[in-house]
Amino acid sequence: MSVNKAILVGRLGQDPESRTIDSGVKMTKFSIATNETFQNKNGEKVEKTEWHNIVLWGGLADVAEKYLKKGDQVYIEGRIETRTYEQDNVKKYFTEIRGLNMTMLGAKRDNEQSSGSEVNEPEKAQPKPEDDLPF
Repeated sequence: MSVNKAILVGRLGQDPESRTIDSGVKMTKFSIATNETFQNKNGEKVEKTEWHNIVLWGGLADVAEKYLKKGDQVYIEGRIETRTYEQDNVKKYFTEIRGLNMTMLGAKRDNEQSSGSEVNEPEKAQPKPEDDLPF
């Protein structure tokens, strides 16, 4: 048995970028920052930020495009995927979180959904990673 599950709570580093692939399915990408605070061996407080690339498909992509903005806090649940592609005859690797569930956290903005709005995307609505190239 194996498990591939990622759970993240972080803030968007930029507005989501959306596009529709050839099959007609919408894809939305953005990055989120997560922070960890700890004491180093000298007893000093250190804050470490990690950036995570998020990709959403179908209805979940629509919601993210419509309601999320840079700085918004979001809960993402999904799986870790690493894709490869070639650029200038060099094999490159790209790791992202393929979001399957999303909850928008934080304060409500005018004319938008309230805080804590949860959205789930059925697995079957998502195309294969081979259908996409990084942008």
